[in-house]
Amino acid sequence: MVREIHEWHSPALNKEMPVAVYGHHGFALLMIPTAAADYLEYERFELIDHLKPFLEAGKLKIFSVNSINNESWLNRQMEGAHKAIRQNQFNAYMFEEVVPFVKTMTSMDTPIITCGASFGAFHAMNLFLKRPDLINGVIAMSGVYDLMEYTHGFYDEQVYFNSPMHYIPNLADHDTLEQIRRGKIILATGSGKHEDPEANKRFSNVLHGKSIPHELEVWAEDIHHDWPTWRKMLPYFIDMKC
Repeated sequence: MVREIHEWHSPALNKEMPVAVYGHHGFALLMIPTAAADYLEYERFELIDHLKPFLEAGKLKIFSVNSINNESWLNRQMEGAHKAIRQNQFNAYMFEEVVPFVKTMTSMDTPIITCGASFGAFHAMNLFLKRPDLINGVIAMSGVYDLMEYTHGFYDEQVYFNSPMHYIPNLADHDTLEQIRRGKIILATGSGKHEDPEANKRFSNVLHGKSIPHELEVWAEDIHHDWPTWRKMLPYFIDMKC
């Protein structure tokens, strides 16, 4: 299995940002880590190993990026407005730097699917919904899509525009909605410890309200918010849904 580490100084974030790349061919799976974790998290917790058959078969090529959550919503020392600024800088990094890098490493026609678990699921969903002209779909596992879950009461315009539960109901641009509707959206959650299936059902209702096709999978009560769940879910979705 091909494994490469690439790194550059990000103008958007003003820091060095590494990206782990796995595989040689296939659609691009752009993975965002959980919480305050890093670009090698999915490798350390053996999710990459569970995807190895698909990587070796050329079904997908994985690009795993670094998190900046500890410089934004998970940093209790920062003011809310500054956290929102950092969130927008992260979005710019993904759209203006990572997506072109992925295209350079694949092709201009290669589909990009964002993917993440927990807080990574929120980012994966937000990135797709904001730029469906650049990103072709999302696999979101064990996430919540209301940014207020992470803001400790802070709310402003930038929180609104980064909170899918808030901005999708009011999204009226026809072209953007049509691009979203053409994408692949998979919402997945367990019903066990620390999972929030009701949050996923609420967001599913928001998508239904905008006639956005998607798949909602709510797994059983023995499916918890933890790595064994995501090691089951993601290979299943790659095999059966992509």
